[in-house]
Amino acid sequence: MTPLTRRLLALGLCLLGAATTTATQANTLRWAGRGDIGTMDPHSFNEGLTDNIVGHVYEQLARRNRQQQIEPALAESWTVVNDTTWRFTMRAGVKFSDGSALTAADAVFSIERAQQASSQQAYFARQLGKPVLIDERSFELRLDKPNPLLLEHQLNVRIMSAAWCKANGAARVPDFTKKEEAHSTRNAMGTGPFVLVRFEPGIRVTLARNPAWWDRFEGNVTRMVYTPIANDSTRMAALLSGDIDFTHDTPPQDLPRLQRERSVKLVQGPENRVLFFVMDQFRDELVSASVKGRNPFKDVRVREAFALAIDAEALRTGTMRGQSVTTACLATAAVGCLAPELERRPPADPVRARRLLAEAGYREGFELTLDCPNDRYVNDQALCVAVAAMLARVGVKLRVDARPKTLFFQKIERLDTSMYLLGWGGGTTDAQGLLDPVVHRHDPRTQKGGYNYGRVGDEQLDALIDAAGSEMDTAKRAQLIAQAQRRAQELFVVLPIHRQMITWASLRHVTPVVMPDNAVRGHWIRFD
Repeated sequence: MTPLTRRLLALGLCLLGAATTTATQANTLRWAGRGDIGTMDPHSFNEGLTDNIVGHVYEQLARRNRQQQIEPALAESWTVVNDTTWRFTMRAGVKFSDGSALTAADAVFSIERAQQASSQQAYFARQLGKPVLIDERSFELRLDKPNPLLLEHQLNVRIMSAAWCKANGAARVPDFTKKEEAHSTRNAMGTGPFVLVRFEPGIRVTLARNPAWWDRFEGNVTRMVYTPIANDSTRMAALLSGDIDFTHDTPPQDLPRLQRERSVKLVQGPENRVLFFVMDQFRDELVSASVKGRNPFKDVRVREAFALAIDAEALRTGTMRGQSVTTACLATAAVGCLAPELERRPPADPVRARRLLAEAGYREGFELTLDCPNDRYVNDQALCVAVAAMLARVGVKLRVDARPKTLFFQKIERLDTSMYLLGWGGGTTDAQGLLDPVVHRHDPRTQKGGYNYGRVGDEQLDALIDAAGSEMDTAKRAQLIAQAQRRAQELFVVLPIHRQMITWASLRHVTPVVMPDNAVRGHWIRFD
């Protein structure tokens, strides 16, 4: 080459490199939210944002499509052999991101791993029964009793590489509540649309497109960087300045301003998530109350008094700025409340609440701590503060202890709580998906009641929930679900307040797809 040719070639390569870098940067989704994730292990911590980000790397046997219907994913098909036997056939040609082939043995290993006591997905995994390997591409799930929600339950059990886990000392699920870590906590290797580049707790999670993914990308994002920005004002300022492209945590109080911003796009919809307060009903003495020698929450009159003191409509119009729908029913969506009249909340009645407290022996009220996350649900800390003010009017003084969700969940999972705020949601609208894990009394064998940190419930309620859980006749099962919901309300086992609306905000050139499960799917997002 002549010197001029070499210089022109070098210039061309530089320009090509610059164009490639610009294109890559243009397709990097800078995503921010209020909270951080707890781990990259798909079985260690069951929490919405964590499951969402981890779900870009690890996949399930079957998944939800845009219509929220369950469709094949890593399993290309399944057959119900009989009421207690399901046979799955794994998709051919799927590879983990290290190039190793996915087999049925990986599915069997992952289900057994998720069933471990240290797994927060154990409740869901144990509903799948015993996985039995048939051959390289097929396995069976053999159940003790019929499970009409088996495909719903498998959504929480993501498939890992057995070889990778064993080679890296991660065959056992690290116990998140005990702050255990393993190689799988900060590293990941799955079959999904993205691969983990780096997980820096409290700072960022970086994911890159998996070029060997078996499925088709509907979006054009090549890289995602998730950054936790806890402060609402700071996060919104970052969006308006163009420092981030997208947030799934948009404060209701900022919606009027954002609607006027030409550079911002808002996408809204109802979320399949119900929020409720839970009270410790198993201790003889509460851990954080002024009352000594007894537990006020064991008296149904006290629980009813708390329900009557909470004005859910005021929370909707004030704290939530209209971005919620009040409910008294324990179902993630209204369609799951099979006795529609149970949706309606009685109006707040502080006078009757005071009378019930006096009848129960608490005329002067009492004090206790209300545990609350400050970065998990829409306006969660503000909700707790507002409810504390409402209960103060009937003589109950609540000290609000608001913490980041990772610390909050570790606290309530230790049962170190007297009363707390919890939300339950996801893709499923079937009430069984909430009743089993949250209000059934805790059963270490089945892990039913695994998220029942107040140890609420009673024998009759358990019997109704159990009967619905194995009833294959749709009409009979609907009656059982309605009876269970009604029984839960009669006992005030928990205190539902509302289902929250969700609003995603992005820059104009970003097109996200909002779903009722509030899960961001990076492979659907497009840059225009």
